[in-house]
Amino acid sequence: MAQHEKLVIIGSGPAGCTAALYAARANLTPVLFEGMQPGGQLTITTEVENYPGFPEGMMGPELMEKFKAQAERFGTKFTASEVTRVDFSKRPFQLWSDDTAYTAEAVIIATGASAKWLGIPSEKAYMGKGVSACATCDGFFFRGVEVAVVGGGDTAVEEATFLTKYASKVYLVHRRDQLRASKVMQERARKNPKIEFAWNTTVEEVLGNAKVVTGVRLKSAIDGKTRELKVQGLFLAIGHEPNTKVFKGQLEANDVGYLLVRAPSTSTSIDGVFAAGDVADPIYRQAVTAAGSGCAAAIDAERWLGAQGIH
Repeated sequence: MAQHEKLVIIGSGPAGCTAALYAARANLTPVLFEGMQPGGQLTITTEVENYPGFPEGMMGPELMEKFKAQAERFGTKFTASEVTRVDFSKRPFQLWSDDTAYTAEAVIIATGASAKWLGIPSEKAYMGKGVSACATCDGFFFRGVEVAVVGGGDTAVEEATFLTKYASKVYLVHRRDQLRASKVMQERARKNPKIEFAWNTTVEEVLGNAKVVTGVRLKSAIDGKTRELKVQGLFLAIGHEPNTKVFKGQLEANDVGYLLVRAPSTSTSIDGVFAAGDVADPIYRQAVTAAGSGCAAAIDAERWLGAQGIH
């Protein structure tokens, strides 16, 4: 027999935990599936300085523990497992975590997005020690030093331009000889004296000591020659991927896979299924905006359940 729940929340980052907090306080007794990365992307972020209410800053994992504790305090049931399959074609909705079946009157999806990585071991080793996938989160820590940004699209050029506020120099490393970014963004970057382009180049290895990044080894895509660049930070801007594979074909999404919501609500293409946080947000991708949309999703779910006569 499937375990029946009033509200299931999938994902445990700022969006999922905030949705859980609001839903629990509305007596919806939500069940939250934490997924493969409990706490979401903030758990791989060292210092969080831009979340309101914490003027001294806070470690990402510690902040997410507080989110969880607050949601649990009001009755959210956290389950340390992943939703592996769903069927939204009829109500109540059906969900599976491996072989365990659940049914739910309403579902909030807050599975987030994952930064794309280069796939080299050294980048993982220095994650949080100089390697980052978010300039707006971590740029402040790179005042007066040289950094590199990898990528050639709008995000990469935007991040490189943003980093010039702090860094003394920003190398934009791109594997081709021209950018994919919009013409306006390209012009802005070319005119910025702090940005230097490393064309036809890939990052072969991140260099550093036990504590921090000290440089990167670059490889030419033309002749295969390598050279070392002394930088103290490496920012990856080669895109994000929404964690939506499990919902493919069931909910409307854009061409990259981000779930589409009926703004200004968090309703997806199926009534009773809501989406919050980075899984539906290719633009802002911040903890505070994710938390805000988690709040909205819980309110939307509560009102929708009420309209169905489910309290």
